[in-house]
Amino acid sequence: ELHLAESGGGSVQSGGSLRLSCAASGYTPSINYMAWFRQAPGKEREGVATVHSAAPLTYYADSVKGRFIISQDGTKRTWFLQMNSLKPEDTAMYYCVASGGWPPGYSPLDTWGQGTLVTVSS
Repeated sequence: ELHLAESGGGSVQSGGSLRLSCAASGYTPSINYMAWFRQAPGKEREGVATVHSAAPLTYYADSVKGRFIISQDGTKRTWFLQMNSLKPEDTAMYYCVASGGWPPGYSPLDTWGQGTLVTVSS
């Protein structure tokens, strides 16, 4: 069984930076995609960024391109989301997701963390 735990959330002023981490424990060989999603109050959950576990492939939502960077340590056990130039509209609960298939986050077989809150004040 796979478990994910996020860390690194917090409160920051507009223009600031935060780095989120996701730690995976348990069975990880089936992970092919590692992703970050977010859900703001009153809004639907949205995919933010994805990285492939074994290839230099990344995906970013248009809303974060040029500001956020997803990376992973090559072990399928840790991945990160570096968030720069944060805006108030980035305020949300951020979740890490591990998936065997594309797109991540939409299969009942995907694994989700519990989330970490990011608050950006103006």
